[in-house]
Amino acid sequence: MNAQRAQEIASSPIMTNVSYNGESIYIEHVDEQNEKATIHSLDEPNNKQSVSVSSLKEH
Repeated sequence: MNAQRAQEIASSPIMTNVSYNGESIYIEHVDEQNEKATIHSLDEPNNKQSVSVSSLKEH
């Protein structure tokens, strides 16, 4: 995924199916300049992490 698409998903009111390492995640914030996204697992909303947007997969 690219940073622009990740930002579109993060800004959308519609939940999009996105995964990181095979796990369904929610994109909280996207840093387009550094191509990083702050995400959390749908099962663990308090477990946030910053990952490369290129490692995210849209289904």
